[in-house]
Amino acid sequence: MANTKSAIKRIRRISRQTSVNKSRKSRFRNAIKKMNSILEKKNKKDALAYLPKLNSELMKIAKTGIIKRQNASRNISRITKKINAL
Repeated sequence: MANTKSAIKRIRRISRQTSVNKSRKSRFRNAIKKMNSILEKKNKKDALAYLPKLNSELMKIAKTGIIKRQNASRNISRITKKINAL
């Protein structure tokens, strides 16, 4: 257990930040899952409509450091290739 006042404050801050990070990570996963479900239905029109939203969502999450920028870019690139292959 934390002994100093500053350590106790850090524990409170870390727990708040952990919940924020978990919700952001969840948004990332849900966005990818939604796009994958659109791709499974082979609906190119819906996939193209959702792509800018997905791109924006992933870059927002990458900006905060929850995932790395390269990870977001790689996911977007792979999804774009799948859309073009439809």
